[in-house]
Amino acid sequence: MNTKKLGLRELHHELSRRDFLRVAASAGAVGAAAVMLGACGSDDGKGSPTSTPGIVVDPPPETTTIRLARTGAMCTAPVDLAALFLAEEGFTDVQYIQTSGSDHGARQTAAGEIDFSPSLMAPLTTAADRGDPLVVLAGIHPTCWDLFAGDRVQTLRDLKGKRIWVFSTNATEPGYTFMATLLAYVGIDLEHEVEFVSLGPSEGVSAFLAGTVDTILSFEPISTLLRNQNIGHVILNGMMDAPWSQYFCCMVTGNKDFVEKYPAATKRTLRAILKATDLCAREPERAARYLVDNGITTFDYASTLSAVMHLSSDAWRKFNPEDTVRFHALRLREAGLVKGTPEALIARATNWRYLNEIKRELGVA
Repeated sequence: MNTKKLGLRELHHELSRRDFLRVAASAGAVGAAAVMLGACGSDDGKGSPTSTPGIVVDPPPETTTIRLARTGAMCTAPVDLAALFLAEEGFTDVQYIQTSGSDHGARQTAAGEIDFSPSLMAPLTTAADRGDPLVVLAGIHPTCWDLFAGDRVQTLRDLKGKRIWVFSTNATEPGYTFMATLLAYVGIDLEHEVEFVSLGPSEGVSAFLAGTVDTILSFEPISTLLRNQNIGHVILNGMMDAPWSQYFCCMVTGNKDFVEKYPAATKRTLRAILKATDLCAREPERAARYLVDNGITTFDYASTLSAVMHLSSDAWRKFNPEDTVRFHALRLREAGLVKGTPEALIARATNWRYLNEIKRELGVA
């Protein structure tokens, strides 16, 4: 990607024409089976989901066909990289389905068009509350977005009375549900204390540059581009600022019917995705090179590597994903977008069995 210094007009063209439009649309806001701990190509398997302290023999997958979401967003790279590991898990027909919306495939997963997706937690919460047949299986990485604002806004609380850009105010639209979570956390009423402005990516960029909306919710590598061009300033860094950095953003989500019908295939798919997540954490250069060389991203290698390195991809070993579901359910209930209790949502739309089995096999606490 061309990162030369651009003027505002050229930056607007660059963002809306290429990177911003593509990443914003996929992110929903603004945007070789080697094991990982040893040397590249090592097969000792220490510390990766390919091996266990004891001997565990899983049954073969009930189906050898698997369909995964392809979003085009860098934050979902582990699902793309899972292709490196799915063959050894017994899958002979691996299909990647391009997502058609900004929710990272949650709607298509619920509809049975995709078996597994790296769905964004905020809109996933409202979809699950609505009763969509989705099952959350594990977290992939913590929050990975930045909230940029204009000069009138210095903190989240300064958003009271301001104009906030979203694609739409649909309860499952990622930008809207992310902002609803943020606003509820600081006690701002969605209905009466902010104005949501529904615009497409190009129009939203124009509005922010013109100062007619006050925020851009952005993901890597667009965030780095905005920083380099001094466009706005970051009032919240989801990767660094608590509590957002303590919760998952993208979650491995399965179609409920698939998960119930094919338990062995579900576990094997999740294990492949976790192997790929470890690859991002421990060999980001290799991960970035695979994404670029296989045309999964149109960003250049440097931008792709930067985006992969921004992800805290070892968090699946440390964080409790149920905490993430509970946090978002509470905030979105406060915002009026979720009706059920966190406990009801967790009971209906999560299944930690496979994650816990994989962790036990690894000796991960």
